[in-house]
Amino acid sequence: MSMATVSTMGTHLVPHDAAGKRLDAWLTAQLENVSRARVQLLLSASKVLVDGVAAKPSLKLRGGESVEVLGDPEPRPLRAVAENIPLDIIYEDDDLSVINKPAGMMVHAGAGAAHDDPEKDERNRGTLVNALLGHYQQQLSSTGGALRPGIVHRLDKQTSGLIIVARNDAAHLKLGEMFSRRQMRKTYLALVHGSLKQDRGTINAAISRDVLRRTRMTTRREEGARTAISHYTVVERLDTRFGKFTLVSVRIETGRTHQIRVHLSSIGHPVVGDTLYGAPAVIPASQQASERAGQQTRKKVSRRDDALLETTSLDRNFLHAAELEFAHPRTNQPLKLEAPLPPALQEFLEGLRK
Repeated sequence: MSMATVSTMGTHLVPHDAAGKRLDAWLTAQLENVSRARVQLLLSASKVLVDGVAAKPSLKLRGGESVEVLGDPEPRPLRAVAENIPLDIIYEDDDLSVINKPAGMMVHAGAGAAHDDPEKDERNRGTLVNALLGHYQQQLSSTGGALRPGIVHRLDKQTSGLIIVARNDAAHLKLGEMFSRRQMRKTYLALVHGSLKQDRGTINAAISRDVLRRTRMTTRREEGARTAISHYTVVERLDTRFGKFTLVSVRIETGRTHQIRVHLSSIGHPVVGDTLYGAPAVIPASQQASERAGQQTRKKVSRRDDALLETTSLDRNFLHAAELEFAHPRTNQPLKLEAPLPPALQEFLEGLRK
């Protein structure tokens, strides 16, 4: 006889045909809509008793035991912790700060970064929020909660550039309203593969989550799609031995997840380095260009150096939040802030130009 699935906390009798199973696996099967990770949180918090004694997740059942669940399978709320991480502060006052975020830094830990002891969770380390708490202590807005103090909007992990931080709740409210009313002028620089046909253009394509690859967004699915508008202007066209590229300035009216990346990819011009949306991880030189470069450099470089001329790559997305224009939430005075291309992107661009 097997026991029916139980949807509430309480006491459960282990059937004899469950002998040999791990406690955490068996208990997960008994509790409706409760993941194994949540069951393990209960076990680690000593909220599961087997015959009156707190048990480990790996306990092998014999059958016939009484398993008592004492609480709800909820993790401790994740709170960001302060860390001494340098910040590139472009602007600050009592109401807001504007930070030039480096590529590779997450803005905040994700909701999935749950741990019985949040301060020991490595996913709750090295983020912009950790750095902000280390620099400003508690002088940040609380509107975003303990996980996202001061955070009004986001940048992708591999996108560098300007991000606004609210220093108090009143400023956070006003800044949030400005974002929702599209009163923030945000301009990015992106290098894309190929040569865009037009010098200027607008991409008006709604964005939704890709149902097959949940880390991606898409313009090809109507269900759950949200309006997204991006305006681009060609800054420079490059015809190089690694192919054609276009440096574009992109102004976004909306701030959807991965908006610029998915929009540019949707028109056949993925951002350089953005392998999630179709850019190659390694960019080969054309055969004709390689032969020509080899002839020109054969007397100057070794064979190994010559071989290195055949490919190039970028280990991040060539996408940078370069400009922000908005009215100050308290004084209403206009602010226009800029952040130059970081050295890694500038060097990559110069390498293509040569």
